[in-house]
Amino acid sequence: MKILVTGCAGFIGFHTVEKFLEKKLKVVGIDNLNNYYDVKLKKDRLKLLKKNKKDFLFIKNDIKNINFLKKIVKKNKISTIVHLAAQAGVRDSITNPKKYFDNNVIVFFNVLEVCRKFKIKLIYASSSSVYGEEKPMKEETETKPIQFYAATKKTNETMAEVFSKLYHFNSIGLRFFTVYGPYGRPDMSYYQFSKMLLNNKKINIHNKFNHSRDFTYISDVTNFIYKCYLDIKKNKKIRNSIYNVGNGKKISLKSLVFLLEKNFKKKFKVNLVDKQTGDIKDTLADITKAKKDLEFKPKISFIQGIKKFTTWFNLYHKK
Repeated sequence: MKILVTGCAGFIGFHTVEKFLEKKLKVVGIDNLNNYYDVKLKKDRLKLLKKNKKDFLFIKNDIKNINFLKKIVKKNKISTIVHLAAQAGVRDSITNPKKYFDNNVIVFFNVLEVCRKFKIKLIYASSSSVYGEEKPMKEETETKPIQFYAATKKTNETMAEVFSKLYHFNSIGLRFFTVYGPYGRPDMSYYQFSKMLLNNKKINIHNKFNHSRDFTYISDVTNFIYKCYLDIKKNKKIRNSIYNVGNGKKISLKSLVFLLEKNFKKKFKVNLVDKQTGDIKDTLADITKAKKDLEFKPKISFIQGIKKFTTWFNLYHKK
C-alpha cells in the first residue's frame, strides 16, 4: 500500500515526501506545478525526489479532475492521502477569491469523495489563519477567519469532520503556523526579505514592526506529519482530529530582521508602513494537544532554523 501526497512539489509537500522516503515508504506524488511562485524552485525540489526511482512516482496533473484522482488511487492501491495541495497566500485571496474557492474547496471535496469511496485515511493541511485574531490559539477556541484563504481552510475542516463521521474514515487536520526552512516559499516574509537584502532593496515592514509569528521549522512539521501517519495507520477507531503544528514560541518581526542581518552579515534598508488588510497581528500556537496525543516536541529553535535557512539560501542562489 502507498501514500499519496498532493502538492508534492510545494514546500511542505516536498519535505514530507522526503521524510516518508527516508522511512522507506512508497509514495505517489501529484502536483500541477502552477506558477503562483517560481516554477523552477518546484522543479528543483522534484529533481531531488526523483532520485529515488524505486519508492517515488511523480504525476503531473490537476486534482480538480476527480476521475483522474480516482484512477490514480485505485491503480496505485493508496491507503493514505496526505493532502497538501492548495492555493496558498493570504493576501492574494482577498483579490482573487474564486481561485481560492476552486482550488481549496472544490478540490478538497474531490479528495474527501475519494476517501469516502475507497475508505482511505486522510491527513490534510489547514492553517493557523482560521483563528483570525482570536486568542488563545488552541484547538478548542472558536475560529473567526478574517481573510478568504482562512475561510476556505475553515470550510475544509468542517467538510472533513462531516465526511469522516458520515462515511467512517479517519482524518487529521493540521493547522500550520508560519512554516519556514530550506526550499521554502519565496512569497513568505523571511524569504522575500532575504532576496531583497542581498539585492540591496528596501523592505516594507508592515504595522511598523508590531507583528510576531510562531515560526515553525520544516523538519519539526514533517516529523509531526509522520507521527500522524503512524497514528492514523494503526488506529482502528474512527475519529476526526485537528492539531496545531507550531513551535509554541512567539517571534517578533524585529527578531527575524536581526537574525537575517546577522547571518547574511548585511544591514536592511527599511520602510515602515501601515498594517495591510487581512494581516493578523500576532500568532502563537498552543501545542498542548499535539504533545499529549502524539508526543510532539519541536526541536529546532528559531536561531538554529534561520541559520539553516540562510546557509541553504546562499548555496541555492549562487548556482
